[in-house]
Amino acid sequence: MDMVKVTLKDGSVKEFPRGTTVYDVAHSISGRLAKEAIVGSVDGKTVDLSYAIQNDCELSLFKFDDDEGNHAYRHTSSHILAQAVKRLFPDTKLAIGPAIDNGFYYDFDTEHKFVPEDLEKIEKEMQKIIKEDLTLERFELPRDEAIKYMAEKNEDYKVELIRDLPEDAIISFYKQGEFVDLCAGCHVQSTKDVKSFKLLSLAGAYWRGDEKNKMLQRIYGTSFPKASLLEAYITMLEEAKKRDHRKLGKELKLFALMEEGPGFPFMLPNGMVLKNELLKYWREVHEAADYVEVETPIILNRKLWETSGHWFHYKENMYSLTIDEEDYAIKPMNCPGGMLVYKTDLRSYKDLPMRVGEIGRVHRHELSGALHGLMRVRAFTQDDAHIFMLPEQIKDEIIGVVNLIDEVYKKFGFSYHIELSTRPEKSMGSDEDWKHAEESLQSALEELGVEYKLNPGDGAFYGPKIDFHLRDSLGRTWQCGTIQLDMQLPQRFELTYIGRDGEKHQPIVIHRVAFGSVERFMGILIEEFAGKFPTWLSPVQVKILTIADRHTDYADEVAKKLKKRGLRVEVDHRAEKIGFKIREAQLEKNPYMLIVGDNEVEEGKVAVRSRDIGEIGRLQLDEFSDKIIEEIGERALSSIFKKNEE
Repeated sequence: MDMVKVTLKDGSVKEFPRGTTVYDVAHSISGRLAKEAIVGSVDGKTVDLSYAIQNDCELSLFKFDDDEGNHAYRHTSSHILAQAVKRLFPDTKLAIGPAIDNGFYYDFDTEHKFVPEDLEKIEKEMQKIIKEDLTLERFELPRDEAIKYMAEKNEDYKVELIRDLPEDAIISFYKQGEFVDLCAGCHVQSTKDVKSFKLLSLAGAYWRGDEKNKMLQRIYGTSFPKASLLEAYITMLEEAKKRDHRKLGKELKLFALMEEGPGFPFMLPNGMVLKNELLKYWREVHEAADYVEVETPIILNRKLWETSGHWFHYKENMYSLTIDEEDYAIKPMNCPGGMLVYKTDLRSYKDLPMRVGEIGRVHRHELSGALHGLMRVRAFTQDDAHIFMLPEQIKDEIIGVVNLIDEVYKKFGFSYHIELSTRPEKSMGSDEDWKHAEESLQSALEELGVEYKLNPGDGAFYGPKIDFHLRDSLGRTWQCGTIQLDMQLPQRFELTYIGRDGEKHQPIVIHRVAFGSVERFMGILIEEFAGKFPTWLSPVQVKILTIADRHTDYADEVAKKLKKRGLRVEVDHRAEKIGFKIREAQLEKNPYMLIVGDNEVEEGKVAVRSRDIGEIGRLQLDEFSDKIIEEIGERALSSIFKKNEE
């Protein structure tokens, strides 16, 4: 019998008859693995479990917990969704239906206007399709036949996608029952393998993300191999709704979104306190790390953006205008201005590394459908920094930046993971430069002893990068911090320094952010803390509540003393019952309430109540203010008081 050797992930080698499927290999290892495996990888290429192995190879098997398995599981879920929609609304045309983080979606073109009630009908049809146990079968056609095949099915969007592929391309499809979709794969073996799913929401989406194209209807969903996992995810979504920064931003009067400026948030007084506290902390951290701060203009001329390459490669995302008959643009990023700052003086190798920070306002054109509270806006503040350095300084500077970003994220209680992205297919620069840059980043991460995920080919066109993905209290991840190594802008802007040899050399540049977008980071914090900010970030740190009108003078005196010590204080003088005032202060999420009545006035004390731990007890004002100032000074995440401390 003709045999092939299969090398498994653990290094063991097994022999199988040629043509053995990936599923059969999994089953030979264990029945449980065969049950849980979703897709495999043959010599690095992800394949279906039905894939027949023809040659000696290295084989990996992926479950739902793996990215490859997760993607295939949810990609199949999107096909089941599309099949259900086609059954219920036969005239519907299919656009695209990918797996995404935490779920999937499908875009449809149909005369029927989907409403939330339709989701329940579609779910019932999806359940039928799953029970039908339809096998997912892959088949391929030459490009011309594929176009004809989809045209006969009246699937105009699929025809357009196929026409964009090379003429010699072999086009793959997946069939399940009567349903066929253009698809590269991969998928589970049968519709019955999708155990638990839920359709979540409806949205509009332009075809191919272009607002000049037709608006399609998008249905979002999610799926899991166990009902318990789906229930946990739905619970998390419900909690996320309560924490939605747009809802809390309005309730807590942090920011406003107005039709006069879509995508341009209005920061209200409470929001400015939060933003300024973040920037105050940012400046302290960077001053301690020997950064200097600059500010560059928001509007700069076309010549600058041509030099940087943005005018040719990023213009559709930029706002441009004409001044004195000359083209200008509002900056979408701070980097080119930072290059000009470097050029204001003659630099020596002794001046490097030169660490330059900028809290810069940037503007980028985003499609209206993509706008989302503070998370996706058209104007935001970037906590940029550029480090100009010698080639031999790269590793040490990367270590310094990683440590700085680690310090910042830990201050807010975030955990995170790191991803290293290397040279993409389309890039600028020599092989030697890229090799040195990538090895420097990798060496820095390994010296720090941090775990990281490698993303081959996912770097920027001008250099490799390190990305930091925050994990919040709901388990969601957010890409915020980034470190990008750049060998191209220094060349484009002809940056130089005088080396030890007296000759001119070109510096290397690191672009890096910690918060990323300050506004977006605020949105993340609002949701992370559910609006219950630690005292140092809270717009109002102490709310003084009077029991009766006769306590007003004492309350004002207490407020004056606390404000003198730098605390943010408000007094509620209203003629309302104290229980009502306490409830309102709780809704406002103020960290501390001081209740003053006859006893407090008589003893010269304050009754302290914590938002998070309840009644603390009656304290001397100095005792209270000393403790809260200590808590703020430490930038603590929780109260340093203990309950019922008298």
